Amino acid sequence: MGVARELVDLVERLLGAKLPVGLKAWDGSRAGAVDGPCIVLRNRRALRHVLWQPGELGLARAYVSGDLDVEGSLADGLSRFWSLGVTAKPSPVDWLDIARSAVRLGVIGPRPRIPLSEARLQGRLHTRRRDRAAISHHYDLSNAFYSLLLDEHMAYSCGYWTSRDPGYGVHEAQTDKLDLICRKLGLEPGMRLLDVGCGWGSLIIHAAAHYGVHATGITLSAQQRDFIRSRSDRVDVRLQDYRELTDAPFDAVASIEMGEHVGEQNYAVYTQTLFRMLKPEGRLVLQQMSRGATAPGGGAFIEKYIAPDMTMRPIGATLNHLANAGFEIRDVHAMREHYVLTCDAWAATLEDRWAEAVELVGGEQARIWRLYLAGGALAFEDNRMGVDQITATKTTVDGHSGMPLTRVEPLPVRRHEHAD
Repeated sequence: MGVARELVDLVERLLGAKLPVGLKAWDGSRAGAVDGPCIVLRNRRALRHVLWQPGELGLARAYVSGDLDVEGSLADGLSRFWSLGVTAKPSPVDWLDIARSAVRLGVIGPRPRIPLSEARLQGRLHTRRRDRAAISHHYDLSNAFYSLLLDEHMAYSCGYWTSRDPGYGVHEAQTDKLDLICRKLGLEPGMRLLDVGCGWGSLIIHAAAHYGVHATGITLSAQQRDFIRSRSDRVDVRLQDYRELTDAPFDAVASIEMGEHVGEQNYAVYTQTLFRMLKPEGRLVLQQMSRGATAPGGGAFIEKYIAPDMTMRPIGATLNHLANAGFEIRDVHAMREHYVLTCDAWAATLEDRWAEAVELVGGEQARIWRLYLAGGALAFEDNRMGVDQITATKTTVDGHSGMPLTRVEPLPVRRHEHAD
């Protein structure tokens, strides 16, 4: 009856539901849903990955290695599986059936080679050396690749989408995000700004150019530091761990999607450092991804291929950390839907420039990013992950916060005309 039909029958029995996508096997057979995406098993090794590592990680290894592919929309395929709301939990009897099918199909064999792009960190969790290696794994991939994927700001964080006009895109959304942060920080000419985890310098370069501040950024990525130095001589950028900061207090501090890399056991030190770096009445803007109270966030694929040692916590836990460090929380701005638009924009760029991406970083890395962006957009869309901008102050002992009585108003909607 063909490999595909046998596999679909087995999977549907394990799921207790119809397979929501098609399946094409190495013998040319096809089964499953007739519309929408179709999983392609290019060889027996695709299933061998899953036998050796059942679940998300095994499937990810098969996809990253190219042994498993998807015809049609990867995002649609992932969405169809997640909408089932079920996970296969094989019983001993099920495992016996799986083993019989594996033998019959010739799938049994040695463990397939683990993709070279998978992180292999060593040492105790969140030591300075291991944190530096974790950051390097992701952010030192290639400045040329990130220049291809991101907008002109090189902003690798959630944008702030103030318009859905056809001429408004990710660059405008990132510009509006940078302006929003600067306005929440109350930046004025001559102020000193610290950006902890400054990426490729989008915020410090923008703040120095448009708000006249003296901006300092720290990063653990040598490629990011070198990129910033090549782009601007108006900012100070250092290859430095946040635990090494000893500067005199700054007027304002920002940390944009860096706290996810800190780890729960070090998060109190991180928030205490942010507090110590601020002068009295100074402001902090912390932008950070979060997970729901019961949703795991992250996952095995993210941990192994994108952000090793990443920790996401519910937003309430982050606020508690900040309050315990001494901050007064002044505003929490949820931006979850904005990340769907941002991921979709990056994914569209990746598909449009796929051949260039493969040439720059290889097929493994290109497939990693395709899977990462598709899964990330769906996680934010389904409220399994969130992202928030938190504004907090170093309020004095006698209650002076330095904050205005009114909130920062939303940015005006910008109209963008198509270029001729």
